Amino acid sequence: MTSQTAAHRPRRRRGAIVALSCATALMGGALACPQAARADATEELKAVQQQIQAGNEAYEEASEHVEELAGQIKEYESRIAQIEEELPEQRERVGLSVRTLYKMQQASGSLLSLLLSADDFNDLITTIQYLDAVQAHNSEAVEDLAALQSELTWTRDTLESQKEEAETERQRAEEALEEANAARKRLEDEIAAQAAAEEAARQEALRAAQEAAAAAAARGEEDTFTTESGSTVVVDVPSSPSPDPDDVDWTSEKDAFVSEWTARIDAYLAGSPLAGQGKTFAEAAWEFGCDPRLSPAISTVESSTGRVCFLPHNAWGWGSSSWDSWEEAIWDHVEGLAIGYGGQLTLAGAHKYCPPNADRWYLSVLAQMEMI
Repeated sequence: MTSQTAAHRPRRRRGAIVALSCATALMGGALACPQAARADATEELKAVQQQIQAGNEAYEEASEHVEELAGQIKEYESRIAQIEEELPEQRERVGLSVRTLYKMQQASGSLLSLLLSADDFNDLITTIQYLDAVQAHNSEAVEDLAALQSELTWTRDTLESQKEEAETERQRAEEALEEANAARKRLEDEIAAQAAAEEAARQEALRAAQEAAAAAAARGEEDTFTTESGSTVVVDVPSSPSPDPDDVDWTSEKDAFVSEWTARIDAYLAGSPLAGQGKTFAEAAWEFGCDPRLSPAISTVESSTGRVCFLPHNAWGWGSSSWDSWEEAIWDHVEGLAIGYGGQLTLAGAHKYCPPNADRWYLSVLAQMEMI
């Protein structure tokens, strides 16, 4: 059985739910293969999950960049419109300035003329300063027009460059999404190929459990088995051979999902050492695309919902792991279920989790899931 030793901290979800929710049932198919093939199937699941996550993350990053570029493009377009609105007036000012400068040059004459016409030296200085000011003002108008036209050219060039970059990013996002969808399709095909065999095995397990329970009852006994944590428990017989997939709505928003499952799991855990941890289970389930009922149900089968733990905060018979808090333990266990078991209860996964009594363990966990 897989063990998780490092304490886990919640992380940013990004594309994990898309990646894992479509992968949740793979173990129900791939692990139904002979024991020798299960390690390869697990590695295949990890590889596909990573590919899907990478594709979704690339799509999100590219889409965010496109949105940023769209904002910049809007600013550039606004500035271009503003410049084009200012240009006619600026050109008119320049025309007046050029005519003024020309008249000044024609009327001012030479420096000698200024000297001869000046009443005194101060009058000469004042005249020269006035002419300089007029020339500077009109020259500035010409420079402003040149700068405005230069800014317009630069802004237009930058706008075209940003549009090209946005289109490239948009194309990259589409390609990343196509890769993620292709990976999902391969995963779905693998799941479909194994679904019939898994369903038949579940039906047979339920039938055998019902017969065993009836036989034990006829003898005045209870049908029991040993869990992975070493406890002896009575087999619970569920009402159906598999979890109801429609009971978990992955199309809902995160807040709605967490709120619904926090309430349901808290009600289920009431009075146990795990009481009040419904939100932790729900958030971890959302993060990793794991059935939110699975980890709480396993805790009941393996440790009577945390009452009999064989290691600190290990309510799941989870290897040789121990934790400092329920929160750390829950996050690690849910992540382990997602990575190693597809995040769903399957009969094949039960053979991996509790090999000696897989069928009884599967049915007992399923019966607890039906109660959540």
